[in-house]
Amino acid sequence: MPEIHRTPELDGELVHDWRELVDQDPDGSWFAGPDWVLAWWRTLGAGQPGEVAVWRGPDGRAEAVLPLAAVRLRAHRRLPVEVPALTLLGTGPGAADHCGPAVRPHRRAEVAAWLAERSRRTTLWLPGLDAAHDDLLPPGARPVDRSACPRADLTDGPDRLGSRDFRAANRRAHRRLAAAGVSFHWLPPGTAEPGLLDDLLHLHRLRRQAVAGGASSFAADRLPLHRQLLRGAAPGRGPAFQIARHRDELVGVLYGFRWADRFAYYQTGWDPRWAAESLGTALVDAAIRNCAAEGVRTFDFLRGREPYKYRFGAVDRTDTGWLLPHGPGGALLALKHRLRKAG
Repeated sequence: MPEIHRTPELDGELVHDWRELVDQDPDGSWFAGPDWVLAWWRTLGAGQPGEVAVWRGPDGRAEAVLPLAAVRLRAHRRLPVEVPALTLLGTGPGAADHCGPAVRPHRRAEVAAWLAERSRRTTLWLPGLDAAHDDLLPPGARPVDRSACPRADLTDGPDRLGSRDFRAANRRAHRRLAAAGVSFHWLPPGTAEPGLLDDLLHLHRLRRQAVAGGASSFAADRLPLHRQLLRGAAPGRGPAFQIARHRDELVGVLYGFRWADRFAYYQTGWDPRWAAESLGTALVDAAIRNCAAEGVRTFDFLRGREPYKYRFGAVDRTDTGWLLPHGPGGALLALKHRLRKAG
């Protein structure tokens, strides 16, 4: 049986072991590790009942970690009906992708059996579950939601991504921007000041207002999470930024998470006055090049099928939302997802 922790204040050795499990797993995700999960629990998930199940080896080191939360899910946005459910801790507000536990191969069957027993009488909702964890699903779980998460392989370097014409267009954009006085700067984990998050939010709003009427889930109420992530950054791990300046003015910010040999591109914002000069694409291109120079092999664009991602040669990896319904409430949630699919 695993040991259960019901607080985000975990022992430093356990956090180290958990982080190592994610780093050494080729399918490991930033959003499945302790940096994201525990910071989320302390901020956006504050007060939410949670548990971190830990399986240890003979040497006392963690060999599997499964973070879960007890939540109440709205059956329908127009109905005041909430359904109790068990879900992955760290999901929900904040937009996490490639979610799931961190498990050594020889522990997978044991973790799967425990999860099946743990959810025997409670509706289980596993959003954004990475495909690598499908073997951990309890019998009866149904796929109800899928998200494409394109990613680019940097193994052969950034000059092999996309078509020749696209790469040439990027070089021209960089030359135009440089001639206009725009410079690009990479801020690896542990080097950014907290105020940069406020600058990112401001530029993100400007861009969203220009192209999508301002609608976005990235708002001021998310900043406590990201400030905590920034405080926990260390060399080679945590929030990193690609910024663009026009002389002394900040005109673009790309924000993501670096760990092991991977980078997850989370959010961006840039001044729409520079749209004609392809500033947005140039920010991504600069980030990819800086990541490659630091040894990153996978640049993950995360969820969304925006065309520009595929122009960089990204290939889809699919996350799936799984539902194991129990009782009338679970049936209501299953109906909600069926109606959403039909619509």
